[in-house]
Amino acid sequence: MATKGTTKTLWSLIGVVVFMGAMAWASVPFYNWFCRVTGYGGTTNVATGEASQILDRTIKIRFDASKDRGFPWEFKPLQTEMTLRIGEDGLAFYEAYNPTNRPIAGQAAYNVAPYDAGAYFSKIECFCFTEQVLMPGERVQMPVSFYVDPEIVNDPDAKFAKHITLSYTFYEIDLPEETQAALAKEEADTSSVN
Repeated sequence: MATKGTTKTLWSLIGVVVFMGAMAWASVPFYNWFCRVTGYGGTTNVATGEASQILDRTIKIRFDASKDRGFPWEFKPLQTEMTLRIGEDGLAFYEAYNPTNRPIAGQAAYNVAPYDAGAYFSKIECFCFTEQVLMPGERVQMPVSFYVDPEIVNDPDAKFAKHITLSYTFYEIDLPEETQAALAKEEADTSSVN
C-alpha cells in the first residue's frame, strides 16, 4: 500500500518526465524561433531580391552538414566551399538520401559562423524554409541561393571576416497530414486490388 508521500513523489516524477518530453519535442522549433528573434547562432537574413551592388572584395563560403542522432538520412553538401565577390549571387547544393523502407520527413535548422557575419548572409531560396519528405530510397539535391550583403564591410565587427560557414542540421519531424493521407489511400487502394 502506497503512502501519501510515495504517491506525491510518483506524480512529481511523472510530471517531470512529461515536462522533459514536451521540452525535447519543442526544442528545435523553439531554437529556430529564438535564433531568428535574437540573432544568436548567426541567424541569416531572408532576401527579397538581389544585392544592391557587387564589390571587388571576395569572401569564402564554407558548407557543413550534420544530422540529429538517430536520424536515418544521409545528408551532405555537394561542395565544401566556394569563393564569391561580396554581393554576388551564389548557388550551392546539398544532397539528402533516405536509405530506409519508409517515408521520412525532416526539417533543417541552420546557423552561420562567425556569428557577426550571420546578419549579412542573405538567403534568396533555401530548402530549410520548408519541411522535406523523402520516400524510401529517394535521393534529392536541394539548392541554397544566397549572397553576402555588401553592408558587411561597414560593420566594425564583421568587416574583417574572410570566410563564412553555413551549417545545416536535419531533424526528423512528423509526416505532414497530407502525406499521411496519401500513403493511407495508396495502401487502401493496394489492399482492395489484392
